[in-house]
Formats: sequence, C-alpha cells, structure tokens
Amino acid sequence: MSTPPSIPSLATGSPHAAISPPSPWVARFAPLVPKGGPVLDLACGSGRHLRLFHTRNHPVVGLDRDLRGVADLAGTAGVELVEADLESGAPVPLLRDRRFAAIVVTNYLHRPLFPALLDALEPGGLLLYETFALGNARFGRPASPAFLLRNGELLEVARGRLQVVAYEHGEVASPKAAVVQRLCAVNDREAGSGLDGDPEPRPLPT
Repeated sequence: MSTPPSIPSLATGSPHAAISPPSPWVARFAPLVPKGGPVLDLACGSGRHLRLFHTRNHPVVGLDRDLRGVADLAGTAGVELVEADLESGAPVPLLRDRRFAAIVVTNYLHRPLFPALLDALEPGGLLLYETFALGNARFGRPASPAFLLRNGELLEVARGRLQVVAYEHGEVASPKAAVVQRLCAVNDREAGSGLDGDPEPRPLPT
C-alpha cells in the first residue's frame, strides 16, 4: 500500500498551536487495528490520533463539534472531517450508519454514546478509550463526576460485548498529574480453539 502524504504536526491558525503527541496507550495498541480499516477519532480536537492512523495507512474520520483544530487537514486524501454536536441528544448519523475498524476516544466522556460506539465497531474492530476517572479533582479539571469514570466503568461497558485486551486505572504523572482509566477491547467474542468458550487472545504489543 502506498504511503499517504505527510500530515503536518502543527495546525496553523487553529486554537491548538502545538499538537500533542499521540497517547502512548493509543499508539501501543494501534498495531492491533485491522490493516487498512477505517478509524474514527471521536471528539478529535487537534487530530493527534487522526494523524497517527493516517500515517499507518488507515482512512480516518474526525468527529467533533468544533473542527478548527483540524482545519489544516481539510481536503487531505484519506481524511474525512465531520462536524456534529455529540451531546445534543440527537442520533449521530455517522455512528448509526457506518462501521469502523477502530474507534478512538481520549479525554472525553459522554456516557449516552457508549451503546452507539459499540454498535459502530465492525467485527474485529478495536475500541481504544482513555479518559479521566474519579479522584482527578484533586489534580484539577475535569472535576465533575459527570466527566469522570467510576472504578471499572469501562470494563462494564465492554462486558458481554467486547473482548478486553488491556485495562488500566490509576494515577499518572505524565503528561500531567491525573487519574485516568484506559481500555483496549476488540469486537470479537467468537470462541477460540481449545479455550473452553473463551475468545482467541490478541497479542499484546510492547
């Protein structure tokens, strides 16, 4: 497959003067996303994960209510930008009508979207989720429980629907002090050979 054109690391003229590097959690599990499959970056902000997966030869979709942070990507081959208010209460057509090889969500939480996110994963698709959890208020914002995951909450979202590959919950010091919860889970619960009904385990990238 041909290498896509390079995507700038800076979004000139956007409110995000310098684009943060990809989340190490997302970067670690990116190799598990089916090759060439479409990737959705939900609440994409400055597009750091759009850029990551585009360089990995995935068609990418960035969804946000404010696309100024990815304005420099408009018109780039293999990049689709969709403006939508995820919290209006109205169905999001993109999640209703499309299926993705991976859905990436970082530093964002709107619990009513969980069912639609799971439904929008294609068979074998990966959910990569990382955001703040209860206890984060001691370090700053977000501090409201509405925006903080409860202990084990992402595991409950995946239970019965996805195979959990990796999960973390706890305090971190970088890129800033925070309490975070992270999930990597795959839409595959088909029983593996000789595993007593359990799905075939995925390799854990280093």
